[in-house]
Amino acid sequence: MSLDPPTYLNSLQNNIRARPIPWEGAVRAGTITDNDLKKIKAVDKVRKEQRKQTVEADLAAYRSLLVGGDSGKSVLESAAKRADVIQYILVLAGDLISDIPSLPSALLDSSDPYKPFVPLLGHSTNPEDPIPLLTSSVLASLISSALVTNPNSTAKTDEALPKLYTYLSTLTKSQDSGLQDIAVQEYSALLRTKKSRQLFWKQREETVNPLVDVLRSAAGTGSDNGSTLWNGSGGSIRSATDAGLAGGVGLQLLYHVLLAIWQLSFEGSMVGQGLEEEQEIIPLYTHLLRLSPKEKTTRLLLSTLLNLLSPTSNRSALLPLAVTARLPALLQNLKGRHFTDPDLLEDLSSLTDLLEEYTNAQTTFDEYASEVQVGHLRWTPPHRDATFWRENARKILENNKGELPKKLAEIMGKSWDDDKQVLAIACNDVGWLVKEVPEKRSQLEKLGIKGRVMELMAEGDEGVRWESLRAVGEWLRYSFDR
Repeated sequence: MSLDPPTYLNSLQNNIRARPIPWEGAVRAGTITDNDLKKIKAVDKVRKEQRKQTVEADLAAYRSLLVGGDSGKSVLESAAKRADVIQYILVLAGDLISDIPSLPSALLDSSDPYKPFVPLLGHSTNPEDPIPLLTSSVLASLISSALVTNPNSTAKTDEALPKLYTYLSTLTKSQDSGLQDIAVQEYSALLRTKKSRQLFWKQREETVNPLVDVLRSAAGTGSDNGSTLWNGSGGSIRSATDAGLAGGVGLQLLYHVLLAIWQLSFEGSMVGQGLEEEQEIIPLYTHLLRLSPKEKTTRLLLSTLLNLLSPTSNRSALLPLAVTARLPALLQNLKGRHFTDPDLLEDLSSLTDLLEEYTNAQTTFDEYASEVQVGHLRWTPPHRDATFWRENARKILENNKGELPKKLAEIMGKSWDDDKQVLAIACNDVGWLVKEVPEKRSQLEKLGIKGRVMELMAEGDEGVRWESLRAVGEWLRYSFDR
């Protein structure tokens, strides 16, 4: 998977390559050795082919130069007090690793190939400090090579990778999209194996959370997990320019974040339910899919959803959420668009089939129960269907030891400041339950539902007041009728 280098990083590296370094003075000061200087000059500012021949002719010498070994320290350790030398060597190391395929393997043969680099990640807390930035780029390339060579990784890689993830997470939390893009592209270079994805998920508070924050900004929802996601409202980003989507998120950054989450979703069984519980990923991705500005972002969104919904262990928890978020209807809409990407079309078909299989097996009661379990009620048909309540009210109250009324009480106990409609719907349902099975009203009272409905009569939202008044009316009607 090859991505264009981040513009910010590329510009920084070019500036450093152009700087003159007083090498002879560094030798006289003992910052580097004369032997180090000979190796550097042999590959500095020469044609790529000449550089490749020079390094391949003496891989052991260049391994010693960059990562040290039995014969001495790395040049990065020797030059610890010279920021200009360290920056130059980091750029040169990145170029050599990129241009000479045999060099990463030679470096990884060292007993501790990451030792000179990892401490430099903590060079300062300034996210724009060139040394940690350049170090992260070199480490990402080196660790990526290690993961591809040995997917199960090694103890040294397992020790270095979490430290690199932690540093990169500081960039994703930055307000600078250039720094964010550097981090996300380096994440993509690293998320190539099961082990690297497991470590990424283990650190998800640092790694995943800031990425989802970027997606929420792009979707125009910010930290809102409420009505915008579940009701499919919000403005479209399809007509936005590449330079600025919702929340100031550029299309390139959006694509790279989606790419990293897609790579993580290869471990769908491990991350699927956690992503939903912590991030409400299914409604968020459904919302983003509705707004997707390009075919390449649509492809990643569909593929990620398929990876999360397909595992058998996720289906009972996540498929009801997809239905509640109106994903099936959206997929039918997407089928009418003229996509050309074969992978996208295949994923769209597979996802449609998966959801159709699920919805076809559901009764109306199942659909209602799933919506209540999800916890985010919408005005789906059962809520206002007198026949549904006549046939199912008792079952709702008695099924699985009254699980659904308990869930309704839990839903009603929240304030729902972002989506008051949920409270109105819950009051509507309570009214129907009391009307159809009045002898069970004590069950609802013990759960605190009657008291909460009465509180909601003073709610500022007109819809909530109206539905709570109707529900209380059913209790009063029963009392008068008795």
